[in-house]
Amino acid sequence: MSYQKLLLLLLPLLFNACLVAQKTTFEKQTLPAVMELKTLVGIPNNGLSKKDIQANIDWLSTAFQNRGFTTQSLPNKGNPLLFAEQQISEDLPTVLFYMHLDGQPVDPTKWNQESPYKAVLKKADADGNWTTVSWDSVGEAIDPSWRIFGRSAADDKGPIIGFLNAMDVLKKEGKKPVFNVKVIMDSEEEMGSKYLAEAVAEYETLLQADVLIINDGPVHISGHPTLIFGCRGITTVNLTVFGASKPQHSGHYGNYAPNPNFMMAHLLASMKDQTGKVLIDGYYDGVEWDKAAASTMAAVPDKKADILNLLQIAEPEQVGASYQESLQYPSLNVRGMSSAWVGSQARTIVPDKTTVAIDIRLVPESDPKRLVELIKKHIEGQGYYIVNHEPTKEERLKYPKICYLYAGGATLPFRTDLNSEEGKWLEKAIQKQYKKDPVKVRIMGGTVPISSFINQLKIPAIIVPMVNSDNNQHSPNENFRVDYMTNSIRTFYAIMTTKM
Repeated sequence: MSYQKLLLLLLPLLFNACLVAQKTTFEKQTLPAVMELKTLVGIPNNGLSKKDIQANIDWLSTAFQNRGFTTQSLPNKGNPLLFAEQQISEDLPTVLFYMHLDGQPVDPTKWNQESPYKAVLKKADADGNWTTVSWDSVGEAIDPSWRIFGRSAADDKGPIIGFLNAMDVLKKEGKKPVFNVKVIMDSEEEMGSKYLAEAVAEYETLLQADVLIINDGPVHISGHPTLIFGCRGITTVNLTVFGASKPQHSGHYGNYAPNPNFMMAHLLASMKDQTGKVLIDGYYDGVEWDKAAASTMAAVPDKKADILNLLQIAEPEQVGASYQESLQYPSLNVRGMSSAWVGSQARTIVPDKTTVAIDIRLVPESDPKRLVELIKKHIEGQGYYIVNHEPTKEERLKYPKICYLYAGGATLPFRTDLNSEEGKWLEKAIQKQYKKDPVKVRIMGGTVPISSFINQLKIPAIIVPMVNSDNNQHSPNENFRVDYMTNSIRTFYAIMTTKM
């Protein structure tokens, strides 16, 4: 073989070796982190399955112990929580990290892969179409634009793996966190964390800390490091309106038997105007902000065109003057509707009833019980008789408009002062590592069940999200971008090495 031919063969290898050598510490840690995430995604984690949850707890207990943590499974009325701790020194402050190990249920038929619990690596072509990349083809490097597809890859297993691999980086550098570390992993977050408040009260001494950091949710759409100082809460309401006692032939009784679909349509339309603003009297009462808060919201680098493109909508609702302003108000969202049959099962009938499921995202100024009462009052004002049971024959004959109303429990919102010492500490950590200011968000739209920690432990809480905003969380084809894994390791490292 000639020297020239040998050189041509060796040049690609030398080039790849140079790329590997030039990688940052965090980039070098990305591939093992991605492979570890692949393994964890492979353990089903439906919060409704105790077997699934226990399998995740067992795996994560070992993973944390391998990083020098002590772990405990914390029994409570629901699925057990997983607690991990690394005590550095009694003289140091303590930081409590919150993440969750459970995931939303899945419909495998809606996923573009063999199984939502079998992680798939994919890359996008020029047209945005995804093609699978064989795990076996991954060498020492992995393209930062590739994505790991699988249930909970982003919500919330990715951040957990990022945390663990940040600890690996610290160990390789001979360093330790500059504070005591506690981690609590929720096992029913996607189910509403029904028993979390009682568990926090029961294990209050174990969970004591100086600040709570929540690692859940996406970073700002710009991709810049993000600090979020609050989240909206949530409560739910189910409504059912009734027509005849059973579905009726639409030929015989159309134009005579009241159609509950139209009744529900009129009722819902009375609750919101065409711009999306809630019309229920007093619904937005108490929601206001000062100039400082307005400046904070204006400083968030939202681009309306980008958001519209992401959602593929022509215009947003007009609840606030901007996306950030819209998040400051309680929402009223119809999350599902059910009546009779559609598609190939459609029948020529007048339905007997129509049900809607509503969720209300809460802000600190809105009391869930008060909002539900306002909804009840509004429905009565539309001429409805409200019941908490299937209406009797006597009630059906007496009241022309009947509405069954069921209100669920509530997860409360929170908001931490943007000028708090804890906020300034995290801002300093981000600035030191990324050489730029983080995006600071006053309150995010989603809900994390954190109020029980804040109220019971009397500590401030700040959300430090880690994943890409277009991750499809809760939906089919959930995914986590590789470069966001790199940044999650980097961000956790920055926090662990910055003194409070």
